[in-house]
Amino acid sequence: MTNPAWFEGFDTRQVATTGAEVCLRTGGDPDAPPLLLLHGFPQTHVMWQRVAQRLKHDFFLVLPDLRGYGDSSHAPGLTDHSNYSKRAMAQDLVEVMDFLGIADFNLCGHDRGGRVAHRLALDHPARISKLCVIDIAPTLDMYARTDFDFARAYYHWFHLIQPAPLPELMIGGNARAYLHAKLGGWGSGGLLHIEPEALAEYERCFCRAESIHTACEDYRASAGIDLEHDREGRARGEKIVCDTLVLWGERGVVQRLFDPLALWHAQCAGAVTGWAMQAGHFIPEQLPEETAAALRSFMG
Repeated sequence: MTNPAWFEGFDTRQVATTGAEVCLRTGGDPDAPPLLLLHGFPQTHVMWQRVAQRLKHDFFLVLPDLRGYGDSSHAPGLTDHSNYSKRAMAQDLVEVMDFLGIADFNLCGHDRGGRVAHRLALDHPARISKLCVIDIAPTLDMYARTDFDFARAYYHWFHLIQPAPLPELMIGGNARAYLHAKLGGWGSGGLLHIEPEALAEYERCFCRAESIHTACEDYRASAGIDLEHDREGRARGEKIVCDTLVLWGERGVVQRLFDPLALWHAQCAGAVTGWAMQAGHFIPEQLPEETAAALRSFMG
């Protein structure tokens, strides 16, 4: 159970979209600019709790669980995985913001949430004021870079996309150990960046057969229909039109294998700024003060 002080003053609700039920929290200053924060794998909106406490006086915050994660719905994947495409996930969030009466908003996504944010900014450019992506490069560029080093570092990109139910059964054999490993628990830093209550919440939400399946579907979509959407968009000259902030961890794989700023410059028509932060992959939890300050400065 999450610490009640983390989201004191926030409302929790379920919103029915065209294709899902989305669980979300909202809070902060209702008269301030809206900021939609999207979590990554294998987490939930709880990953933002430290950042949210620092930004609740600067923004009206919207923190959803993505389709297939947390307490949002976990429908079985379709044959083409289209119901877990980033386009479908982005559409959920547009409908959530419609439900809340918010026409345009700032947007930030970490990890998988950054990929959803990328597609949302492309499909709904008029809705996004400013965009921030954290510790990712564009999916198409990352897959195109595949070599031994990338496959070793991002082995899960190739494991999770195998046909069901093989990865589901393998992970389900010890889901808690797998979750801890993906959260960095087998690295030199351990899980010190995650509070026990947050870890318990991730365990509750991830260590279920339906959650493991839908996480796999997220990755299967990224290796299939999402790449089709990206290739089609690039062939049309599709670009992100809003100003974009790119943050990445200096101890992460993105820093080691890619030039994230250059790759995002290539996909944006607006101004692009960014820098490496003194962290690994889980930047909002490892550096909440610095993450909040970057978002406040860029979007405030």
